[in-house]
Amino acid sequence: AAILLKLGGYGLIRISPMLNPHPPNLMFPIMILALWGILMTSSICLRQTDLKALIAYSSVSHMGLVTAAIIVQTPWGLTGAMILMIAHGLTSSALFALANTNYERTHTRTLLLVRGLQLAFPLMSTWWLLTNLTNMAMPPTINLLGELFIITTLFNWSTPTIIITGIGTLITATYSLYMFLMTQRGSISTQFRLLTPTHTREHLTLTLHLLPLGLLIMKPTIISGLFT
Repeated sequence: AAILLKLGGYGLIRISPMLNPHPPNLMFPIMILALWGILMTSSICLRQTDLKALIAYSSVSHMGLVTAAIIVQTPWGLTGAMILMIAHGLTSSALFALANTNYERTHTRTLLLVRGLQLAFPLMSTWWLLTNLTNMAMPPTINLLGELFIITTLFNWSTPTIIITGIGTLITATYSLYMFLMTQRGSISTQFRLLTPTHTREHLTLTLHLLPLGLLIMKPTIISGLFT
């Protein structure tokens, strides 16, 4: 999720200029699939019971935005795609790291069985909250800048796309909160009374994921200057 999807995005960025101007019979089917995929994969996230599957489907939803922005072939679209790919690479990797910390202690990925972990790991719950807010593109993270660039690009390309991207953003916020509430809130199961405490290396790993997301907003040209 953090690397392979970005290699695909990089390939699209390199190949798309060769097809410019895009023939309509090639451009429109890809755009329709990308925009429809945003809604479908986001909706699938709302009915997931497996934590890692939920995170994986959320990655596909974000990459639908990236694909649509690249196909439009405008400077804003390419800049937004580059920013969102880097931001999502860090966010998705952090979510998988958090899911793994849960799995190492509970040995299950089923959301119904891992509730109430905030009581056992309050500091890890803080990381869950920050990462889910980042996944929702809350300010001041770089995710927000990337999504704003992409949504503006798609709106300029076709006005009705604001409906699809708006609904997709709303569903993204919904399943991100759903993931946080299902894993952290509620009463903890009696079988998880004796859990291994979290380690410093895990907190360091998450710090190295989320700190760049907060700092890059101060100078986003570091990752977007190629197209601005």
